[in-house]
Amino acid sequence: MERRSWAEPYRVKVVEPIRMTTRAEREERIAEAGYNTFLLRSEDVYIDLLTDSGTAAMSDQQWAAMMVGDEAYAGSRSYYRLEEAVRLVYGYEELVPTHQGRGAEHLLSQVLISPGDVVPGNMYFTTTRFHQEYAGGRFVDVIIDEAHDPESLHPFKGNIDLDKLQAVIDTHGADRVPYVSFETNVNMAGGQPASMANIKAVHERCRHYGIPVMLDATRALENAWFIQQREGGYADRSVAEILREVCDHSEGATVSSKKDNLVNIGGFLAVRDPEIARRARTLLVAFEGLQTYGGMAGRDMEALARGIHEMVETDDHVGARVGQVEYLGDLLVKAGVPIVRPVGGHGVFLDARRICSHLAHEHLPAQALAAAIYRDSGVRGMERGIVSAGRDPQTGEHHTPKLELVRLTLPRRVYTQAHMDVTAESIAHVTDEAEQIPGLEFTYEPGELRFFQARFQPLSG
Repeated sequence: MERRSWAEPYRVKVVEPIRMTTRAEREERIAEAGYNTFLLRSEDVYIDLLTDSGTAAMSDQQWAAMMVGDEAYAGSRSYYRLEEAVRLVYGYEELVPTHQGRGAEHLLSQVLISPGDVVPGNMYFTTTRFHQEYAGGRFVDVIIDEAHDPESLHPFKGNIDLDKLQAVIDTHGADRVPYVSFETNVNMAGGQPASMANIKAVHERCRHYGIPVMLDATRALENAWFIQQREGGYADRSVAEILREVCDHSEGATVSSKKDNLVNIGGFLAVRDPEIARRARTLLVAFEGLQTYGGMAGRDMEALARGIHEMVETDDHVGARVGQVEYLGDLLVKAGVPIVRPVGGHGVFLDARRICSHLAHEHLPAQALAAAIYRDSGVRGMERGIVSAGRDPQTGEHHTPKLELVRLTLPRRVYTQAHMDVTAESIAHVTDEAEQIPGLEFTYEPGELRFFQARFQPLSG
């Protein structure tokens, strides 16, 4: 039977006006922002694909839930509703609420990492690696080689290479590996999932050595969807069941709830070990807030609890979410634009190294391409390449990742397919004229997480 079209599993109830700027306005705005799309004002952006973090449209039920938020400083009933939601959907017994995912990363790193430790993971994420290094550890990439190849069609490019993992354990000793950092739907690889078989195999290997597996489960829902669609034996399982099975093969997880969980702020650390939770809660009180609210208001916890349930109520939600990403990816492939394939779960990643092949790596092709796309249409994406990778803290040299990408990240339940059409047309046009894009150089470079605040200027000549 021929596959039929699908539609979003919701109706639009409230709208927010957006304005299309002129080319002259955009030229001025991006120059004022130092050619860093993070420094643009949102009012100057037409279609905002900078991030899917905290940019989702909340449902009527989530907005209603906020009205019953318990703002008690201690013992909020909203916390206990959130605790129950995490336990039912993710399966972890111990909940430590935080203001967002990086708060959870900080707590986990401070509790488990000692100076000199090494933390294997399936490709770095910017804030995750920062917190691991800040605690005195060193991140070691053990993702499969296919993840570094944007043209590879491997269905599970987020997998951990067991031989690479074993080499880290053999070289440094299991006692210097505080945990394995296992990201679901790997962001920096282009939103690429890990297979259930690999998740199980990694957990079994680590259990042999007494090494905990800690997930970054921020986009575990999308990972569960890809397992259902691509891995044998899961086609008849619900995404909710698959998500729970993914979590069952770990000792804990950090979650930025601003993604899968459909809220604008919030996150948590969830673990099985009461002692890890106790130590994390001690730090929580110092850095975030009391253990029954962390960095969130009661109303935020109510919206989050509802969002956790909502994301797994039916498979239609995540199917439509990933479907819209695939729609944009298909448009770009048909237009001949080089992208990371297969298309990921939360965004489309442009291969800036191929699009801007005239620019040397040190001339920041992805940063330059992101600025060029904004100039053309007001579409805001973000660099995911040498700028995001930062510098080696020991040598001071640039990290030089093999992937030099521009990320176009789709907020959940926000834009229509027509917005995707406009985006694809702009990017195809910019790609056709990519040789005219000038390289960039730093004019201001922060010492840490530089991609957020760095400023640039076009190369002269």
